Amino acid sequence: MPRNTTFKPQQYVCPIGTTAACRRGFRSLGGLTRHRHTIHPAADNIPPPPLQPRRVTVEDVEEGDDDDMEPLGGPYVLHHPIIDGTPCDQQSNDLPPNTASPAYVSPTGANADNWAPFSDRPAFEIADLLYHRTQMPATHLNDLMSYWAASQTHEGDQPPFANNLAVIEALDSINIANAPWESFSASYSGKIPDNDPPPWMLAKYDVWFRDPRTLLRRQLGNPDFAEEIDYSPRQVFDARGKRQWSDFMTGNWAWKQADKIAEDENTHGAMFVPVILGSDKTTVSVATGQTEYWPLYISNGAIHNNVRRAHRNGVSLLGFLAIPKTDKAYAKDVGFRRFRRQLLHASLTRILQSLRPGMTVPEVTRCPDGHFRRVIYGLGPYIADYPEQVLLSCTVQNWCPRCTAHHDDLDGPGQQRSHEHTRLLTGLFDSTTLWNNYGIVHETMPFTASFPRADIHELLSPDILHQIIKGTFKDHLVTWVDEYLKVAHSPEDAAAISADIDRRIAAVPTFPGLRHFYDGRGYKQWTGDDSKALMKVYLPAIAGHVPSQMVQAISAFLDFCYLVRRSVIDEDTLDALDDALGRFHANRVIFETTGARLGGFSLPRQHSLKHFRYLIEQFAAPNGLCSSITESKHIKAVKEPWRRSSHFEALGQMLITNQRLDNIAAARVDFAARGMLDGPCVSPFVATVIAAQAVHDPPAAAVPAAPIAAADEEDGPVDGPRVLGCVTLALRPARGYPRQVHDLAIAVNQPDLGDLIRRFLYDQLNPHSLIPASERDIDDCPTFYSRISVFKSALAQYYTPSDLSGIGGMHRQRIQSVASWRHGPPRRDCIFIQKDNALPGMRGLYVAQAVLLFSFRFRHVVYPCALVHWFIPVSDEPDPDTGMWIVKPDLDWRGERVADVIHLDSVLRNAHLIPVYGEDFVPQNFDPSYSLHAYAAFYVNKFSDHHANETAF
Repeated sequence: MPRNTTFKPQQYVCPIGTTAACRRGFRSLGGLTRHRHTIHPAADNIPPPPLQPRRVTVEDVEEGDDDDMEPLGGPYVLHHPIIDGTPCDQQSNDLPPNTASPAYVSPTGANADNWAPFSDRPAFEIADLLYHRTQMPATHLNDLMSYWAASQTHEGDQPPFANNLAVIEALDSINIANAPWESFSASYSGKIPDNDPPPWMLAKYDVWFRDPRTLLRRQLGNPDFAEEIDYSPRQVFDARGKRQWSDFMTGNWAWKQADKIAEDENTHGAMFVPVILGSDKTTVSVATGQTEYWPLYISNGAIHNNVRRAHRNGVSLLGFLAIPKTDKAYAKDVGFRRFRRQLLHASLTRILQSLRPGMTVPEVTRCPDGHFRRVIYGLGPYIADYPEQVLLSCTVQNWCPRCTAHHDDLDGPGQQRSHEHTRLLTGLFDSTTLWNNYGIVHETMPFTASFPRADIHELLSPDILHQIIKGTFKDHLVTWVDEYLKVAHSPEDAAAISADIDRRIAAVPTFPGLRHFYDGRGYKQWTGDDSKALMKVYLPAIAGHVPSQMVQAISAFLDFCYLVRRSVIDEDTLDALDDALGRFHANRVIFETTGARLGGFSLPRQHSLKHFRYLIEQFAAPNGLCSSITESKHIKAVKEPWRRSSHFEALGQMLITNQRLDNIAAARVDFAARGMLDGPCVSPFVATVIAAQAVHDPPAAAVPAAPIAAADEEDGPVDGPRVLGCVTLALRPARGYPRQVHDLAIAVNQPDLGDLIRRFLYDQLNPHSLIPASERDIDDCPTFYSRISVFKSALAQYYTPSDLSGIGGMHRQRIQSVASWRHGPPRRDCIFIQKDNALPGMRGLYVAQAVLLFSFRFRHVVYPCALVHWFIPVSDEPDPDTGMWIVKPDLDWRGERVADVIHLDSVLRNAHLIPVYGEDFVPQNFDPSYSLHAYAAFYVNKFSDHHANETAF
């Protein structure tokens, strides 16, 4: 079945184009004066490359109905009309409209050739390499500098640093918006028993923190974020007029906060900066005394979600909260629990004090574009898992910290909790009634009650990692499936089926970025990454071993999980979210009717799914507020500094390490903004030679880059700007392959390779022919004698902000096609190929296996190609149980797989196929490299990653 893959349709089209003016009567907020607002084009579901959209400012607006708006003819953005982030000077005076951004000025006042406190660029790069990137121990660094000095042959030549102390001195000398560590001590102030008081009553608890105002001003002044920040709340609408939610400032909460702020005329034109907090206890050592820390992080809602997720200085370590401990005799003591809760809220209130003035009176602050703006702060979402959510909201365990639904019936009726509601109930009922009937811990008010416009019940962020992935999926659904097997089968049969599920998971073909479960699910301790990896392969493994309704329940849940994980969510996505949640609730009863779950479904983590639609409307895409951000931050801020410490009184050493790492990051931003890091790091002599050569030998006119210029990068995020997706061959051809087509055909066991190339060339040379080459006589096709270069891999780069990606949202995957993968069997990855980008999902795609990646030159044109074996769908619709499409190999009349040569430009990215196992058991010691040949049908895995989920639906 030949496919026409001559041209590759654009994967998405940049919608930036003409702009239509918006003529609208401005809304009067509380009787205030009218102000201007601005609109500019916005992207549809996939944001465009980071070009500067043209903003149209409406200065003279005719009187009219507030709801009248001219049709814009395309996607648009509506900015808040009053809290609009108007640029000003340092004296808070508004700048004229369209004032150009000022040139960057270093916070140190240094010019463009001042590397202080380093001698030059190599010294800075070496310090960064040794202290930050490789984390070289002090003794090794001293040895390195000694050997470096001994290797110098000219008198006076010295290494950039004498020893480790010199490196430390340079790092400590960096003073760019420095935020030194502070501390305060807290202790129990209640009545202490005269005889044998509990140790926790006598202890002092130290809390270390940095000034949150300084950290936020450093984030807001970072020139790296100039294209990744919102200076005002905005509402985004697509071409159909439907609302979209993406970055935090596109949510309703930011807009409503701006409305409240605008009630004070002194705030007009200010920039609203939501303060995003996050905390999560983490254990760094289990075997040596259960050493754990409670880090507190701070970010701001003005920067875009992808910046916060990429950890490019958009999330800062704010402090370490105290962890009161006691022995088992007092662990459940009511007084101890009350003190622990009060200590947390008192600590947070104390740490955030420097932000309080700026929550009502704007502060002039430099922004990433170089302009000053009047910034007004407000407490925003708090990122925390469920145990910390109930602690922060002073809610009883097993109750919802957001609503008043009873813990025995969490899916029943309930209203939004609030500080006002809590105060009202506290005045009416005693502590026992509040605890039992309302789930309120009355002795402590949450810390947010001490700050303007803040209510913790409103600010708890949605938690994808702990509530959905680790909570509902791993702890609930996977456990219930195991319980079902024990209920429905004898112990021997249940064990055999469970072992086969593990073998099925282990038999999944290799895929970029997919964790391979070589031993199934035999992990003693599961991490969040383990649970995420299991989600990607679990559904096909249980299909055939459990009832269809059980498969459908988990499929609906996975649909919900992947929908909420998208970086751009529109009204249609929210409707799909409701549909998935409805299907999940309707089908999960199978666990109860089969006896796998006898306790009902009043579970806080599953109940939280009901709040996700509302929270998306309030805070926009949840992936910008997920606890995976704080968990990932633990590695750099807590775990690695702890490993670098002496492990004795390690916290002080960890604080210093974090400060030095922040200094390095700040210095890099400063040097880059001054243009001092442009180009490679070379010596002055080499730079002079390059400059002289450029003058005498100017570069030739630009020519199109060869299609085999991709470097051999690994899979993962791609830094840099957003670009259209592309697939390119590896940089170097593979060795050992014949160069002539006849010999190569024999080597790869594809006898008709030459004819396939000739038919491919006919289609390339005759793109408008009504008769494809597959229906032509082979003699009508061009004769081919060119030499062929074979490649082991190709690199696919595409825009997928929902997955792990760089700030620009770009991700890369390597497509492998090798005769031996890591000294073992062959690996031939599967790929998606563009068929018709006007058709949605799998209806617009082909699926094939990349048998050979190669290129050749014909008539002075280089053709990057792939020899593929096709797969065809077994039905016109996805499988009703798993929701995934099923494909089978396309076979010719001889029963052999149909092959074709296609242009690499028609390839979209990798595709992941998982066998349809049915009811058969996987043989013992089955090698996953045989999966694509041993089975007759395959699921197209739409859960392999989030890009695939949006592509292969």
